[in-house]
Amino acid sequence: MSFRDLHKQGCFVIPNPWDRGTAIALAAMGFPALATTSAGACFAQGLPDTATALGVEGALRNIAEIVGAVDLPVNADFQAGYANDMDGLAANVRRCVATGVAGLSIEDTKGGAEDPLYSLPEAVERIRVAHAAIDGADVLLTARAECFLYGHPDPLREAITRLQAFSVAGAEVLYAPGVRTREDIAAIVDALRPAPVNVLMSSDTGLTVDDLAELGVRRISVGSALTRVAWGAFLSAARRIVADGSFAGLADSASFEELNNLFEAHRRR
Repeated sequence: MSFRDLHKQGCFVIPNPWDRGTAIALAAMGFPALATTSAGACFAQGLPDTATALGVEGALRNIAEIVGAVDLPVNADFQAGYANDMDGLAANVRRCVATGVAGLSIEDTKGGAEDPLYSLPEAVERIRVAHAAIDGADVLLTARAECFLYGHPDPLREAITRLQAFSVAGAEVLYAPGVRTREDIAAIVDALRPAPVNVLMSSDTGLTVDDLAELGVRRISVGSALTRVAWGAFLSAARRIVADGSFAGLADSASFEELNNLFEAHRRR
């Protein structure tokens, strides 16, 4: 099934690998598509999750690595396009499309503590520019409204307003990361019908895939959550060695044989 077709009915999970190995492992589990994570890519390089830390070159290398590792559709977390100006945004989107992605997401944040979001007219124009830069390629554009993550005083209302405008500007999938409650998720889905909505599950809120499907969510991503799970296990085990000389933290590790067999099977395909 094509990436576009996945969004037409039902609900699917699109997990977020951060490198070639994690992409191969997730693909082997049967997920229908994958998405990159800017945070995961940054943390793997010892960097904070900012556009300037990894930069467009580092982001494109990570995206291309994951696209090349698997036969699944890959959606690129492309932050805000790694450019403030429209010409730079368009050029970077074209470069992202050239990696072979099936989709890419553009968010409406420009950074900065005092005024982190682009104004609505600016944000809408950036979606128009990104859509035009895709230039007829079969690449699905996701627009992100970051209101919940950046402390907007009325994040639900503002996210819906922005996402409706982004849809008119050419976005085909709509996404408000940070929404957590059933009520807010249902309100977003209902306000944006029939456009497909992505929901981020970055922690265990008690909601399941079936719950989100019943609310009308089409796509579920996990962002940096799997990256943080891996880092959590690594840090916990290492801290126990430092603190008391215990190796008990190694008990839940994947076996050498499991990992070696996984990657040997992939290499022989």
